Amino acid sequence: MTLTEIFTDPLMTQIVLKALVVGFLVSLCSSLLGVSLVLKRFSMIGDGLSHFGFFAVAIATVTSIFDFTLKGKQFSLALEFEMLVVVIVAIILLRLKNSKTKGDAAIAIFSTAGIALGSIVYNATGNNTMDVCTSLFGSSNIFTISDSDLIFSLVLSISILVIFVLFYTRIFAVTFDSDFAAATGIPSNFYNTMIAILTAVTIVLGMKMMGAIMVSGLIIFPALSAMRVCKSFKSVVLVSAVFSVVCFFIGFFIACTLSFQTGPTVVTVDVAAFILFILISKIKTKIHGKKA
Repeated sequence: MTLTEIFTDPLMTQIVLKALVVGFLVSLCSSLLGVSLVLKRFSMIGDGLSHFGFFAVAIATVTSIFDFTLKGKQFSLALEFEMLVVVIVAIILLRLKNSKTKGDAAIAIFSTAGIALGSIVYNATGNNTMDVCTSLFGSSNIFTISDSDLIFSLVLSISILVIFVLFYTRIFAVTFDSDFAAATGIPSNFYNTMIAILTAVTIVLGMKMMGAIMVSGLIIFPALSAMRVCKSFKSVVLVSAVFSVVCFFIGFFIACTLSFQTGPTVVTVDVAAFILFILISKIKTKIHGKKA
């Protein structure tokens, strides 16, 4: 598929725009939440949630219990089921973070268990390797985003962005020092739980396009890259958002043109941009060193 074919065929343009809207919103939400998660040293929660999400996707894929017909139309509650499972895991991980099972160990448990259980479900039902590959690395077929998925993604993504903007100050306080925030009257446990739930929702929204293994890259790389060149929390958030969206668009169109899977392609662009930001950071350090 060439870029000319994408933008000259009305049907193809409509399909691509649908995928771009979902990808844009998921990238934006991931980058904003990623800054807070990275600063709180809890960035690997994305891996734990997405990998266990693979298990939920496997169940939804190999069974038909979430699919139903209403007034002659086909509907599916698979996305809602996946979201419920991942949100529950997010809350459990947050609770385990301060228990005897530390955060990184708890994440490793759910991450490994999710991939193992999901693989067993696929193997036990005789599903082909294409389903497994798509669930892990994302779909190379942009036709997989249905109208209902689009509407659901729009509503939830916009809700996440609105919540982040409305509670920006409190998220900032909780990110840097939960204990101090609690001492000033901010319910830090509530906001930490909110961040975990919003992260879970964002990951599920991005899993179909990015895949269970790749989607956490949307959380980690934009934040780490922005921190290389920015100092304030606000500037990191803004640069992270721009970084994430630009890298997604570049990766998406490369994937469409070369018929690659979206997840690995977008993350590869993220990695390349991250290396570029490291070089920029070193150049800035040398320049400021000479001036001093």
